[in-house]
Amino acid sequence: MNVLIVHAHPEPRSFNAALKDRAVETLRDAGHEVVVSDLYAAGFDPVAGLGDFTGTRVDPGYLSLPREQAAAFEAGTLSYDLMAEQAKLAAADLLILQFPIWWFGMPAILKGWADRVFARGFAYAAGRKYDTGMFRGKLALVSATTGTAADTYAPDGIDGDILSVLWPIHNGLLRYTGFDVLPPFMAYMPGRLDASGRAAQLDAYAERLRTITVTPRLFFHPAEDYGPDERLKPGVLARSGVQRNV
Repeated sequence: MNVLIVHAHPEPRSFNAALKDRAVETLRDAGHEVVVSDLYAAGFDPVAGLGDFTGTRVDPGYLSLPREQAAAFEAGTLSYDLMAEQAKLAAADLLILQFPIWWFGMPAILKGWADRVFARGFAYAAGRKYDTGMFRGKLALVSATTGTAADTYAPDGIDGDILSVLWPIHNGLLRYTGFDVLPPFMAYMPGRLDASGRAAQLDAYAERLRTITVTPRLFFHPAEDYGPDERLKPGVLARSGVQRNV
């Protein structure tokens, strides 16, 4: 497989960096091709705006990002940094997002990477979402660290079920664009572990990556489970993430 790891942590000696390095080592040892986008090291600009477009604007008087993205992608006039990241993503069979959970989500630099790289025309378009998404056939994995223990992210934990916390990423970004999404690898509270505890987490991640092709995917309701209003049909039991029957 071709693997793209998008790494989002400012400290090269962080546990996130250690997870990224172990992933590179493990996947390459297994015969996979691995490319890393280290967003902080590259100084990636997370702010979407006029700088994303190098050609003639569709509407110079009003900035609609989706409209300008679609036109610039079609014309090949997106900024160089976006086209470079899109080329990596287009070539990848597996996308790994490596980041610390900050305020129940991704660091701003990684959210900005998604805002800019997952441009209309490249990552989504009319009628191309979820089951028919542009990245159908690709795999995605979230690998993340937390500052608190696994119990706080249990279904009855104070921080809420980790799959609910990650729903905006799993469903709103990855599944929306067609990815098959793997269960996340969570390294809970590595900052409070001793060296042996951190080594055990790294070993568990390596084992997870070695078995990635046989890991069951997260469940998302297929299109036929929804009615014309895009709500679950009567009688369909809600099984995905934060969805529930009402």
